[in-house]
Amino acid sequence: MIEFRPINHLSEHLDRLIKGQLWLKVIVGLVLGAGAGVLLNPSTGLLTEEVSLRLADWLDLPGQIFMRLVQMIMIPLIFTSILTGIVSNTSENLKSFGLRLLLYFIFTTAVAIILGLFVTLILKPGQYVLSLGGFPNSNESGTIPVEQTNLMDNIPNTISNLIPNNPLESILTGEMLGVVIFTIIIGVAITQLQDDIARPIIRFSEAVQKICMIVVSWAMALVPYAVFGLIAALLSRTGFEIFLGLGYYMGVVILGLLLLLLFYLLMVLVVGKQSPLKFLKAIKEPQLLAFSTASSAAVMPLSMKTADEKLGISSHIRDFVIPVGATINMDGTALFQCVTTLFMAQAYGIELTIMNLLLITFTVVAASIGTPAIPGGGVIVLASVLQSSGIPVDGLIVIIGIDRILGMFRTSVNVTGDLTACLIFNRFYGSEQNEGP
Repeated sequence: MIEFRPINHLSEHLDRLIKGQLWLKVIVGLVLGAGAGVLLNPSTGLLTEEVSLRLADWLDLPGQIFMRLVQMIMIPLIFTSILTGIVSNTSENLKSFGLRLLLYFIFTTAVAIILGLFVTLILKPGQYVLSLGGFPNSNESGTIPVEQTNLMDNIPNTISNLIPNNPLESILTGEMLGVVIFTIIIGVAITQLQDDIARPIIRFSEAVQKICMIVVSWAMALVPYAVFGLIAALLSRTGFEIFLGLGYYMGVVILGLLLLLLFYLLMVLVVGKQSPLKFLKAIKEPQLLAFSTASSAAVMPLSMKTADEKLGISSHIRDFVIPVGATINMDGTALFQCVTTLFMAQAYGIELTIMNLLLITFTVVAASIGTPAIPGGGVIVLASVLQSSGIPVDGLIVIIGIDRILGMFRTSVNVTGDLTACLIFNRFYGSEQNEGP
């Protein structure tokens, strides 16, 4: 068997960010950015609209550089992490819990969407925006046309289309689900190679991981400035009144995420047989880093280190569950997409039938699995969800502005979900288990 060095040793590049209290710097950046944005808004009379817009473009620059750096290394990091995670497992381990892990992720995603439907249909945040005049073109109200296509007839095509016929196209277009499936197939094939043939591939994958984490550490250093610039640019363009008007919607999303977090803690208690409070204490560092970076892929090494040192998760569990979970287990993002889709429909005065809600649910499940584990990834995929649901995407420009704040909360929940899955699967499939938290 090839000696394998797990990805959690790469977390050394993120340790100094934790010790430097990156999360606190992000909060300070948010507050200062909000203040600067209000002052730079043309409504204050300090600057003309043209000068304000030019300054907003420059304020956006650190955030754009940060997101592009993370996007640049996202695919190689996830590709090599899943590949090495599979190779470090035996084929028997993959057969024993691989399918069950996928079913578990689908189950938790469905729970997240149900919670999103529940809080949005009861609290109706879009009704508040509609009462203020709604989004652009909101006078085009009505009922979404029901899809005429038979859903059952599309299932075989959907399953076959999961396997990419051109993996390079999936990589170039950022189609993460295709990349993940391609990587899993290649990883399983590598396990069938002789050790002397497979060893160079594994060493190359480890080197790529190391390079990716160095680039990630560079990107993370920009986070406080990126948050400051994005919030300042948002408020300088839109005004504080609109920002406060969306506060109700943001509160509904955060409430849904808190309910999802409580569901995870219930799973930890009932299924994982662990104390929820001790579990939260053990995973505090990856949660804070996830809150700071809004990228579950960037936090992946620290999550694996936490699973190893503080949760006592077996290596063959954490090395597979966390990289796969960081890619396809986007429960917080699924809840956000569900709440936002219904919020947009309410803000446009569109009535939703039961069939519409079911179609939205299925679409969000599929979309959340393919959502990139990067800042802003949820909104990128949300556009396709809205289009498939027949809801105008005009209002997304406002959602994009506040997405950075919501992204910090939902990424923390996503990371919590990955570590919860590790704990649960370690109980049933773990070996060489250490003492938990």
